[in-house]
Parts: sequence; structure tokens; C-alpha cells
Amino acid sequence: MLANYLIGLREGLEAALVVGILVAYLAKTDRRDVLPRVWLGVVAAVVLSLGLGALLTFGAYGLTFQAQEIIGGGLSIVAVGFVTGMVFWMARTARGMRGELESGLDRAVAGGAWAVVLLAFLSVGREGIETALFVWATVQSTGGGASPLVGALLGVLTAVAIEVAIYRGVMSIDLRRFFTVTGYVLVVVAAGVLAYGVGDLQEAGVLPGRTSLAFDVSAAVPPTSWQGTLLQGLVNFTPTPSWLQVAAWLAYLAVVVPLFVRATRRRPSGAARASRAADPAVPADPTTPARTTAGAPR
Repeated sequence: MLANYLIGLREGLEAALVVGILVAYLAKTDRRDVLPRVWLGVVAAVVLSLGLGALLTFGAYGLTFQAQEIIGGGLSIVAVGFVTGMVFWMARTARGMRGELESGLDRAVAGGAWAVVLLAFLSVGREGIETALFVWATVQSTGGGASPLVGALLGVLTAVAIEVAIYRGVMSIDLRRFFTVTGYVLVVVAAGVLAYGVGDLQEAGVLPGRTSLAFDVSAAVPPTSWQGTLLQGLVNFTPTPSWLQVAAWLAYLAVVVPLFVRATRRRPSGAARASRAADPAVPADPTTPARTTAGAPR
């Protein structure tokens, strides 16, 4: 539940920030007439995400065990790819996200009504699809149940509340630090999902070595114990992993963690620093709208 709460919170806050920037920019430029198009795109993205989640949850019944394991393992690996890309995308573009969205909205408004709908749909839909895939993968790895879904929903609702508070100027949050910390946590969670996906593919016979166990600590940490349940829910821990699962887990962390450290420590280029120094109206971090005056349009 906690891991899915974090996923819902992070992905929900990204989507909420996107919507908040679009709405604030339209209000600031006196184009409130375009707001219904933005909300239409947002609603369409939410419907798509919920539909994908329902399809993943209820669409696999009636398939053979092998087919279900292949689909489950394959989608788990796809989910890891999506979330890894999202983590690096936010680390790379968080500083310029506001400017990119506003310039894209200018082009969309000039292009017509459907262009605005498409911009909002794609901006929010990306986060929704990533959330649906990753939450589904973590739910599968923990054996199902309502708790992971409740955790993800609570995370999304918390994200919406945070964005509303930011938009109204009653709350301040260091978004860059937030996305950095949650990025590290999600990298660890993604490594567990990857190992689980490899295990599914081994169960289906697509990959070899399922019976070649790296270790067996089921006696010390039974899967049904509170420790086993907690570790499984947080990092997809299994007490009987195969050597291939352990290798996939270690290889993912060995590659992704150093790259993420470099991405989060990267400083803006000299040209970007000079641009901000020359134009004091350019904020140091356009993704921190909480630093605006309460009630002022952003």
C-alpha cells in the first residue's frame, strides 16, 4: 500500500502540476474561454487510464496460465521501462517544464480547439498510463487485494490536494527535491518489479533457471509474515529468487542509480544561468509555483 501510495502521489502530482500550469497560464493570458478544452483533454486522459487499468485487471481471465504469466511478465518489464523513463524525464526537464508547456499551449491555441484538447490529453495521459501500468504490476507481484489500489488512490488524492494548495498560494514545496527523493525510491521499487517480471517469464518457460535459486530465506522471512508482506509490498521482495532474478535486480540498480545520480546533480548550462541572470523575471525553478504570492495568477 505504501509503495503504491508513493506512486500515486508522485505521478498524480506530476499530472496535477501540468494541469495547474496550463490553467494558470490561460488565466494569466485572459484566455479562460479555452479552459473547457483543457478539461476535456484531462477527462479523456483519466478515462483512458482507468480503462487501461480495468483491461489489465479483468482482461486476462480465460487465458492459459502460461499466457497470463507471459503477459504479466512482459507488462511488468514495460512498466519498469515507462517509470524509469519518467524518473529521468522529470530529473532532466523539471527546470524548464513550465516554459515548455506554455509554449506548447500557445501553439495549440493557435492551432485550434482540438490541438488544446490533444495537448492536455497527452500531458496528463502519459502520467495516467504510467500509473496504471506500474500499479498493476505491483498489485500482481503482491498477489492482488484492495490495499495497493487504495494506496494509489490516496496518493493521487493527496497530490491533487497539494496542487490546489500550491495554486492558491497557501503551501510551499521544494518540487525538485521531492522528485529527486521519490525518484530514488521508485528506482528501487522498479528493480523489484523487474525481478518479479523476470520470474513470471521464467514461470512461463520463456526464460530459463526458475528452479536455480540464489537463496532461500523463507524460513527466516515467511512470505505470509508481517516482515515478508511489508518487504514484498515495498520492494517486491521474494524469499526464493532465482539467480536470473537477482542478476536482473542488481544489473538494473548498477546501471540506473549512477545515471540518476548524474542526472539529478547536473547543473544548468552557462547559457541558461546567464539568461536567468540577465532576466530577473525568469524564476530559478519554474516548477515551484508555490513561491508566488497568494491569489496572484501564475
